[in-house]
Amino acid sequence: MQGGLKLKQAADMIYLDHNATTPIKPEVIAEMKRVMEIGGNPSSAHTVGRGAKAILESSRQIISNEINCRSQKIIFTGGGTESNNIALKAAGYQHIILSETEHDSILGIQENFTGTIDCLAVDNNGYISPDVLRKALENAPRNSSGNSSGTGPEKCLVSLMLANNETGVVQDIKTLADITHEFGACFHTDAIQAFGKIPVDFRALGVDMMSLSGHKINGPQGVGALVALEKINIQSLSFGGGQEVGRRAGTENLAAIAGFAKAVEFIPENLKNMSAVEKMRNRIEQEIQTHAPCVFFYGASSHRLPNTSTILMPGVSSETQVMAFDLGGICISAGSACSSGKVKPSHVVSAMGGSQAEALSTIRVSLGINTTEKEVDAFIAAWIKLYERKRK
Repeated sequence: MQGGLKLKQAADMIYLDHNATTPIKPEVIAEMKRVMEIGGNPSSAHTVGRGAKAILESSRQIISNEINCRSQKIIFTGGGTESNNIALKAAGYQHIILSETEHDSILGIQENFTGTIDCLAVDNNGYISPDVLRKALENAPRNSSGNSSGTGPEKCLVSLMLANNETGVVQDIKTLADITHEFGACFHTDAIQAFGKIPVDFRALGVDMMSLSGHKINGPQGVGALVALEKINIQSLSFGGGQEVGRRAGTENLAAIAGFAKAVEFIPENLKNMSAVEKMRNRIEQEIQTHAPCVFFYGASSHRLPNTSTILMPGVSSETQVMAFDLGGICISAGSACSSGKVKPSHVVSAMGGSQAEALSTIRVSLGINTTEKEVDAFIAAWIKLYERKRK
């Protein structure tokens, strides 16, 4: 009981909102419990502190092995939003290039930055054109030497997400990062949604910084990581501690970090199951399309995450759809979960050419590795039932 209200558990619902957060694995909970019982502060010099430090560094190594980078590049944070914020506020940037479809934790820099910002358009498939990025870098403000402000990585930052949280559209980050480096600029990618759903290789992507989050991979909420080359001048958003080599002040959330690392250990197994998840996602779209030819799936013609579908039900508001599915025991969402519970027009749909009405009539369905065919059947039936009721 909470506040006199009996709350439904995820186990009581059909949960199709894995891009918002994933159910935490029992093995992760067990590992966090184990670490909490051990206790200790990784900054303490005594025996218990050294044991805590060993857990911290072992966790760092597990994550670095999975993403193919040196463990020293990993900075533990309080989650994906903080990781993105730290990357954007690294010292010295005078010009930032984003896209219109970034997460709010990236787009919010537009109100919190004293330099100049370019926000790149995407095409109807949700892609950022390499030519558009190149032109933005060519036209970036120039310093006194006559070169682009991106002549040094500390001057210009490009931040483009690997996979979109609403549509699942996957960008060609390697090509975009290579173009960025031609101009001497720094490249950050928000890989939070991609991690655990498709292979993520920091070195192969050729990026300078990358954001990750624990609760998108069946790990705990409230923990994430920023992966950054050591040469980048990362400045902590808070002060008063020298943790994470001075790049993120505050005692590390050791149990959550250990849980994050435990969840990462399951990623190779989870990736093998993604083909089955993709087949279920495709069946949802095929059966709905057959019943309602007017329906539209944003990003369906693009390379997408295997679990994600953004569905337009014309003339029916996102809010109505979310409430109707919830009453039917099915959890879905309208775009990003970081909107204070308020349904607002999807800025991603708008950026991809959708009208205001369409941006207010889409839902996001995101499957997980434990989603079943029976649950998919239930969602399809519920969608068709709602569609027919509203059409009449």
